[in-house]
Amino acid sequence: MIDAPAMPATVVPAFEAVPAEPRAVLLNVRALIFEIAAGLPDAARMSETLKWGQPSYAVPTGTPLRLGLTRAGQPALFAHCQTRVVADARAVLDTALEFEGNRAILVPMDRPFPDAALRQVIHAALTYRLRGSSGRSA
Repeated sequence: MIDAPAMPATVVPAFEAVPAEPRAVLLNVRALIFEIAAGLPDAARMSETLKWGQPSYAVPTGTPLRLGLTRAGQPALFAHCQTRVVADARAVLDTALEFEGNRAILVPMDRPFPDAALRQVIHAALTYRLRGSSGRSA
């Protein structure tokens, strides 16, 4: 895994507001996002900002991803609910991941980090616009 870049000062408080255990999980997901984005053509244009108070990650080739906690305090990777990112992940990775509706993938704190499954989801989100208007592979 590559080292993620320094966090923008505007994003730091969002992570600091999260309790230590889920924060560590979210920081692992953040590093994974940057690692996967580094292999994309528009990697240099990766943005890390706050959207709705949550860290948000976007590249021109994809749909944004956000990191945060569910209402129950579970670390989660959020995708735009009008994309097929979560639905497609559920169809392929249902046994590897837990989901909340059509917008969140829950990241466990009590089980091994689902690295391979999250890599697939993150790559799908960051390349979403490359697959045409349906968001599906051609």
